[in-house]
Amino acid sequence: MTDGARTVQIYGPTRTFEEPSLTGAKVESTVWVRLAPQVWRAGAEQEQWFVDWLAAARQDRSPDVLATAFEYTRDAPPKKDNQGRQYSGDASFGPPDPADPDGRQERSDFYDYLQVPWTFPDGKSEMPEPQRKLALDCSGFLRMVYGHRLGYPLRGTNTPGEGLPRRAYAMAEFGPGVQLVPYTGQRARGIERLLPGDLVFFNAQPVPNRQIDHSGIYLGLDDGGHHRFISSRSQTDGPTMGDLSGVPIIDGTGYWPDRWLTARRI
Repeated sequence: MTDGARTVQIYGPTRTFEEPSLTGAKVESTVWVRLAPQVWRAGAEQEQWFVDWLAAARQDRSPDVLATAFEYTRDAPPKKDNQGRQYSGDASFGPPDPADPDGRQERSDFYDYLQVPWTFPDGKSEMPEPQRKLALDCSGFLRMVYGHRLGYPLRGTNTPGEGLPRRAYAMAEFGPGVQLVPYTGQRARGIERLLPGDLVFFNAQPVPNRQIDHSGIYLGLDDGGHHRFISSRSQTDGPTMGDLSGVPIIDGTGYWPDRWLTARRI
């Protein structure tokens, strides 16, 4: 439990997360990542809301943060609601764009994937774009998992306030939750503070700079002993923990370790 955050890591049965078509790495985890109904603070362990919630959460085997994230990876089977609308399954990053250096457009949020209009509590209203159906960019992927699927409040803008903002830089800067690693504009330090489910932020440009423009979900240690994350990337056309376009780890050296800038627990 972390003061100021709702994310809770609960030990349960071991699960293995893998994408054999994109990487030989596997992540075995006994951690199930849940969202408490309220922000944690010292002393809450004595309050009835937490006692009741924790008892139920320990027995809960419905998809948690990690399992939900993998519902959008390559070849993930589609799931549909009672109205026949697909709410999970293999997601692309965005529509093709020959003018984009990475080949695909950004700006695909969860409501684009779902193809439903959405009005946010901060007053912003959005209409889905048909060409973005079943697409999620990096921050849209986080908003789908934590927000639409698991109930974390979402903002329609990139301003401070209750809920997860739209863009990666705003999530990192404004929160919500707790910043685990100070943002200095240089490669982040403090990897030992991370737990599965934490949000990690990067500069994804070919020539690194101080700007945060990419986000992912920390998974924990893979079977090679590396700190691996999952994110939606243009080069892989959607969410993945695979090695195409840079091994998605934050330790050692390489494309993503050199571009890791900060982390947050929401």
